Amino acid sequence: MRSRHDCPWGMVFATLILAAAGALPGRTAAAGEGVQAVGKASLIVHTAQKTRHPIPRYLTGKFCEHLYFNITNGMEAQVLKNPTFSDYPFSTGQLSPDGIATFLYGRDEIARAIRNDAGRWGWPPSEVESLVKSRNEAVACWWAKLGPVEASPDTGPSGGRAQRIAAREAGQGIVQWTWLPLHRVRKYDVAIWARSPEIEALTVTFFGPDGDACAQAPISPVGTEWRRFDARLEVTADWPADKAYRFAVTADKPGQFVIDRVLLYPVDHINRADPDVIRFLRESRLPILRWPGGNFVSGYHWRDGVGPIEQRPTLPNYAWGQQENNLFGTDEFIAFCRAVGCDPMICINGGNGTPEEAAQWVEYCNGGPDTPMGKLRAANGNPQPFNVRHWEIGNELWGSWQYHWTTAEGYVDRYRRFVKAMLAVDPTIEIYACGAPVLWGKRWNDTLIAGTADVLKITTDHPLIGGNVPTDTDPLDVFRDFMAVPEVLEQRWAALRDDMKNGGVEEPHLAITELQMFAHLGQSSTDAPRRLTGANLVNPATQAEALYDVLIYHSAVRLAPFVTMVTHSATVNHGGGLRKSRERVYANPCHWAQSMFAAFAEAIPIKTELTCATERAPLVLPDLRNAIKDWTYRDLDVLAAWATDGSLLISIAHKMAEMSTDLEITLNDFESGKKAEVQTLAAGVPWAVNTPEAPEAIKPIASTQELDGGKLSLRLPPYSYTLVRIPR
Repeated sequence: MRSRHDCPWGMVFATLILAAAGALPGRTAAAGEGVQAVGKASLIVHTAQKTRHPIPRYLTGKFCEHLYFNITNGMEAQVLKNPTFSDYPFSTGQLSPDGIATFLYGRDEIARAIRNDAGRWGWPPSEVESLVKSRNEAVACWWAKLGPVEASPDTGPSGGRAQRIAAREAGQGIVQWTWLPLHRVRKYDVAIWARSPEIEALTVTFFGPDGDACAQAPISPVGTEWRRFDARLEVTADWPADKAYRFAVTADKPGQFVIDRVLLYPVDHINRADPDVIRFLRESRLPILRWPGGNFVSGYHWRDGVGPIEQRPTLPNYAWGQQENNLFGTDEFIAFCRAVGCDPMICINGGNGTPEEAAQWVEYCNGGPDTPMGKLRAANGNPQPFNVRHWEIGNELWGSWQYHWTTAEGYVDRYRRFVKAMLAVDPTIEIYACGAPVLWGKRWNDTLIAGTADVLKITTDHPLIGGNVPTDTDPLDVFRDFMAVPEVLEQRWAALRDDMKNGGVEEPHLAITELQMFAHLGQSSTDAPRRLTGANLVNPATQAEALYDVLIYHSAVRLAPFVTMVTHSATVNHGGGLRKSRERVYANPCHWAQSMFAAFAEAIPIKTELTCATERAPLVLPDLRNAIKDWTYRDLDVLAAWATDGSLLISIAHKMAEMSTDLEITLNDFESGKKAEVQTLAAGVPWAVNTPEAPEAIKPIASTQELDGGKLSLRLPPYSYTLVRIPR
């Protein structure tokens, strides 16, 4: 066994391999057959022996990116798809040699993409073909003709694509199927930019599930010049929630009209953000949020996302395909962070951006109102500086999937130029370098250290580990491998810390700015039966991700003060965190685990001694197998600390497959009340998930447990995370 859980003084924890019958993990039952044996373990908590370094409060941060429906139709409250009537691009999944997404252009390929997405979004099957037909007849994607209208592209007031519609009769126009958060709110605000050479009035309408109009509002007087119109639609309580509705813009008489954009917001939005997303993140005590990328940032120019929303350009998303309508920019991001109560972190465009552009972004956020960019910020409604302290120079620029990726030497050149320009604007900011993953990126990291040691303080890692796993693999073996990964990373991060110190970096630090499990289904190399499927492959939406993240947090604490931050991927509809389906928001298991662990922010770790069974990693994950030859880990991983409120906290990740463990905890030098507060996050299998139909199937369960003479006994279910709080 390898001792990877050393305490800060280098203490080696004892390990007892349980040899009694039925006590060995993974030997008593096949996956899904239930728990048939119970293991034994013990934990001694030396409450009087504190470590030097408080736990960083940024360990439970999150990351958000303009990727599919993470921000657009995710964090944002705006309901409609393609509200700016753009020529909606679909990615081929292939990149140019410069790391730029390429787009579909064949009608048949685009039609297939529309059908796939429409089905996923809940468009009624009978209506999907109208989307394809309408797009082929010059209607913007995700909108359809309402009646035999004639459509053509047009040009908006700021030069982007607008939509022209010629109606033959009153009541004709364009329509979009949509889902409304009627479970939460019944009133909706519409903003529409329109003009017409001959029609004086338009109407915006909600059609209910049965096809009847359930809410209408007039838009008038429409003239020959562009104008913004605002209206409110109310769906009364007698109309059902959780059904698809149609939103339509129609002419009140025959004639043509042109629309530049239509925005539809529930009235309870918070600065145009989804209030349910805000609530979940605020209640989780989210400490920091990283934005706007991710791969997206390598082609993002921040000036596109500030100023009046009707003047912001809609552009192709050159990282992921689809559109970027720029409704969520710097001002919206800061407002989102303030509503959540977290600090902002900005990753700047180190791809096709320039040092001068980055410096102007710093000035826009932090400069006084008398600076050029500060004046622009004030003109956009924010006279006071945002005081953004955390800035990351580029995202994964070592990867050929990155827009204007570069070599290790090339990044050293870029980093030095960006640092100089940004610090000239604000010398107080914290700058994070783009490090390479420690499992394979040593040459990049060594080059970075050698070339920037005099200006390098914090580097980053994106441990997106997994790889393609053959389908004849035991699904529990994939889980077992992931339970070993944090220990392997801990070892490699310690080596990186030493390399930075030896390379001349004073007080080196690491930020893990993207994190999630990253295994995918591969091809079987044999004729063996298929065992691994999309349903039982552990991934960021599953219970396994909750355990994995906690293990990363534990490793970060053991490396104190080296690791200062983790921003997990991601907020909504991307990786693990929150899901938004048909306008209802619910949490993945990892969201609950991160919320639980947030109690450790700024707590003081204390010494522990753990005795438990061990497990050997089967090495079925390609990324892990390529990094190590053998690894044995303990079935429990623990962390104890004094919280800022004086409570004793104990974090327990139970990695054992298929079997429960009885854990006896002994508290030395501790006077407490008679009861401990216990939260348990558990699931029957590690690939269990929450769904729209069962959004709280996996959620922390609270209980109390009696203390007996300074001892506490817990039964830990398989694949579980437990948080114990004992008031002082």
